[in-house]
Parts: sequence; structure tokens; C-alpha cells
Amino acid sequence: MTPASRRRNIAPPRESVLAAAMATIAEHGLDGLTMAGLGRDVGMSSGHLLYYFRTKDELLLRTLEWSEGRLGVKRGELLASSASAADRLRSYVELYVPDGPRDPHWTLWLEVWNRSQHAGEKARARQAAIEEAWHRDLVALLAEGVSQGEFRSIAPDRFATRLRAILDGFSVHVAVDIPGTGRTQVLAHIGEFLEEALHSNRS
Repeated sequence: MTPASRRRNIAPPRESVLAAAMATIAEHGLDGLTMAGLGRDVGMSSGHLLYYFRTKDELLLRTLEWSEGRLGVKRGELLASSASAADRLRSYVELYVPDGPRDPHWTLWLEVWNRSQHAGEKARARQAAIEEAWHRDLVALLAEGVSQGEFRSIAPDRFATRLRAILDGFSVHVAVDIPGTGRTQVLAHIGEFLEEALHSNRS
């Protein structure tokens, strides 16, 4: 057995496979990802990849879950900081909104949403669990801001649902590079909305 063959028989770290998948999907979309190409990138046979992931859709969802896990750590750190609720909400929004066109994490989301109508019940439940984590943290942050008098009186769960819909819509515009909706402009729009909704005419 050659050294190259031996390397291909040793599975690379899971994170290396998912990071390579994320980079390829961000650049070429899921249709541009092949198990053979990914295998070449990570030194692993396409057969081994199929053994671990079964389908490209499963690989996509696993990659999204991995990426979300990393963001979840960052989100937990910013929410646990000693900053004001308003400052932490601003950081939450900045973490949520894509860095720019074809943001790797948001490209994963767009691919998942594109396939969600045909996904099985278990896959949809896994996707919902990811979204629920963002929602739960946002509700808690809003409730804290209201209780401390930083935000006017709102229903945190209802407000979080509406805010996330706004964030999702703007984020898609940033990710697909719709003119006039760059990250800086979007953050300004959201900042104005939050100021009007949470601080104006505070009771």
C-alpha cells in the first residue's frame, strides 16, 4: 500500500470535512459539490464520505449544524457579557446578518431552505431546532431588557418572531447581493427599526 493510499484510509477530522464542504458549497452551491471532489480535498474516498453522510442533503444539514454550533458559542458569549441589553441585542443582530454576498454560513441556509419542502420530517425537525435556539436566546434577551427598563413594554416572543422575520429577509438580500442592501445599509435599517420599536415613546 502506498503512503497516499494509507492517508486516504484514515478518516480526517470531522471538522476538516465539514469545513471543506462549507467552502465548496459557498463557492459553487450544493449542485457543485461532489463526494469525489470533496474526497480529494480532504484525502478521503467518496465511498467513505457516503458511508458517513449517506446523501448530499445529509452532508448539507450536518455542515449547517456544525456551522451553527460555532455561531452558538459566539452567541452564548455575547449574551452572557455584562453589556447592556441594547448593546447585546446589537451584537446579536450583527452576528445574525451575513458578512456580505455569498457568506458561507448563509449560503448553507439558502441551500437548506431551498430543499426543505422535500425534506423528511426528521430533517425538518433538525432545522427547526437550529432556528429555535436563535429564537429562544432572542426572547430571553428582550425579556431581560424589558424587565430592566431598557426596552419599552413588549411581548418578547411576538416581537422576536417579527424581528427574526425582518432579519431573515434582510439577510437573504445581503447574501444574494441585491443592490442597495449591503451589510452596512441593512444594519442601519435594523438599528433604526429597533430604536423606534423598543425605545421611542417608552412607557
